[in-house]
Amino acid sequence: MPPATAPLPAPDAKAAAHGEQVAAALRTRIEACGGWIAFDDYMRLVLYGPGLGYYAAGASKLGPAGDFTTAPEMTPLYAQALAVQMAAMLRPGADEVLELGAGSGKLAADLLAALDSLGRLPSRYAILDVSPDLRERQRATVAERVPQLASRVAWLDTMPERIAGVVVMNEVLDAIPCALVARVSGGWQQRGVRFDGERFVLADRPLAAGALRDLAERRFPPEGEYLSELNPAAEALVETLARRLERGVLLAIDYGFPRHEYYHPQRAQGTLMAHYRHRALTDPLAWPGLCDVTAHVDFTAMAEAGVRAGLRLEGFTTQAAFLLGCGVLDRLAAVGAPESLQYIRAAAAVQRLTSPSEMGELFKVLALARGIDCDWPGFSLADMRHRL
Repeated sequence: MPPATAPLPAPDAKAAAHGEQVAAALRTRIEACGGWIAFDDYMRLVLYGPGLGYYAAGASKLGPAGDFTTAPEMTPLYAQALAVQMAAMLRPGADEVLELGAGSGKLAADLLAALDSLGRLPSRYAILDVSPDLRERQRATVAERVPQLASRVAWLDTMPERIAGVVVMNEVLDAIPCALVARVSGGWQQRGVRFDGERFVLADRPLAAGALRDLAERRFPPEGEYLSELNPAAEALVETLARRLERGVLLAIDYGFPRHEYYHPQRAQGTLMAHYRHRALTDPLAWPGLCDVTAHVDFTAMAEAGVRAGLRLEGFTTQAAFLLGCGVLDRLAAVGAPESLQYIRAAAAVQRLTSPSEMGELFKVLALARGIDCDWPGFSLADMRHRL
């Protein structure tokens, strides 16, 4: 159900019926757990519950008809710039690409086309995605945009045991279920969800000593009332990928901050939000199962997870610096005449991707590597590793 203060467009009958199914499953889960579930359990069910969750059911998610738009959806210039960095990293013996959470498949198709033009096609482009409907959309996108390269694309049900090449995570880490922890009146609380008879509400329970509390005590500011996210699951994913990366590079692109900015004393209410029909909502419980729920990424934690697994930190910078370093403006200049509609649209997309007031500063790019010595054009304009 939507928050009372947010005038959201009502879902159609099919979406509303699906939302009721998700709500019923949530109520059953909460009742089975004694009337309360931790927020990461809530997020896991509403996003990934089999046949129910936002990413596991058939709702339109991307583009004008969906709830949000990612960088690859805006312009193929994004993939063309990214391909410049990937071409420098792919080499014999480390020439596969693994993309997690491939969305509509547009990034995969555009990357394949761009890498082909650079003479650096991967031997295989593997996609690991939990969403059955997005898999079908990805297949259709690849078949439509790069039919001659479709045979190189494979869909995986599980993470491969061995990875040699480039792992790409574009807006993946922000959607991994996170825990909510609060320090209230000097005591530690874990925030979760209960059902009050009419609606789902956030509710706290004391957080006992353990790994989650240890993280909060180390990362939160030392004093004051404070609420924020911790994401051991995202850290575990990066560490697992890193351990399986025998040779190659892990690239993570997402919105977030280094730790000292993420857990700044003034950011005392965390970063959690929901996305519905291109609206950003502060209520993460709005329309369960019909909204995307996300939190910003603690890039320091992700870098630490990779380093624990033996990877080297090779780069950290803003999306703007990365794209400019990879020559996105040169590719824009080749689109067409400046007065053409095609150029104007492409320029608008590049402006949104690189502007500090849009996606240019909030989105970051992190590179972790093993056994690869290559050029790093994406990190040539701004090396921000010292900020992690």
